[in-house]
Amino acid sequence: MDQFAGPRWKAARTEYMGHHINRRTMLSAFGALAVTSLSSWPASAAPTIHVVKTSGCGCCVAWIDYLRENGFEVTSEDMPNGALVKRKMDLGISSDMASCHTAEADGYAIEGHVPAADIERLLRERPDAVGLAVPGMPYGSPGMGPETEREAYIVFLIRKDGTTEAFSSYPAA
Repeated sequence: MDQFAGPRWKAARTEYMGHHINRRTMLSAFGALAVTSLSSWPASAAPTIHVVKTSGCGCCVAWIDYLRENGFEVTSEDMPNGALVKRKMDLGISSDMASCHTAEADGYAIEGHVPAADIERLLRERPDAVGLAVPGMPYGSPGMGPETEREAYIVFLIRKDGTTEAFSSYPAA
């Protein structure tokens, strides 16, 4: 017997194009919508990320393209290496957390090839921090080659006092 056949459930079940939709199905659908990534947000609602980089850096351009594919509005500017290093220092990014490009999003610094999901989480949770960093340029991180050949790496949360902690980690593929 259909568990939703009783009179108590008649109001909780509806029919759409010949398919029965019950309360559980509706709640699952709404739950899925609630966790949808930024890529489905309208462009006007997508966070803007401003990326500073040196000219001619292909992996920086690949990361910018990746962010756009994941629903972010991205602006960028090229600057000389010395000015880029100064910007990193001014934002509170130490040399051991540095990578090839630096971005800013809604008051946070994003250093290196940080995955979109981690940026989304940072902007959603809003910790009291400088931002996120993927030091160096790990192969297989966004913009650095295929994820199927990824090296293991950690996304660090940089606290305002300069300390760091793991925000997320990605195992080797």
